[in-house]
Amino acid sequence: MKSWFHLNPHSGIPMYLQLKEQIKTAVAGGALHPGDRLPPVRELALTLTVNPNTVARAYSELEREGILSAEQGRGTFVSGGEPLLREEERRVQVQSLIDKVLVEAFNLRITGDQLQAIWEERLRAWEKRLQR
Repeated sequence: MKSWFHLNPHSGIPMYLQLKEQIKTAVAGGALHPGDRLPPVRELALTLTVNPNTVARAYSELEREGILSAEQGRGTFVSGGEPLLREEERRVQVQSLIDKVLVEAFNLRITGDQLQAIWEERLRAWEKRLQR
């Protein structure tokens, strides 16, 4: 596995959350694909110089979200199936994230038109990455 993951112990963000978000980004961006095997917990913990519980917690939460799947004796893999959360639950989570973005945009004095332009730009960039 490439060294995509870089944790910053001084960021103020818990290490397991940093790892979790980096794995989610790698999956969403196409760097990790359904069926890809992730390194074993202890191996990744050694590589990142963190406690194995940090990696285990990130993997466990991602498994609960349906992004990873653990197979006894085989390892942890990127899931390729349907999300575990129902559509309504996924919608509520995304709405919550959008609300956070709206609050930040408001406080940064970003107008609705500016925010929409930024959104469309970022969406096109993600779509390009997924086409590779």
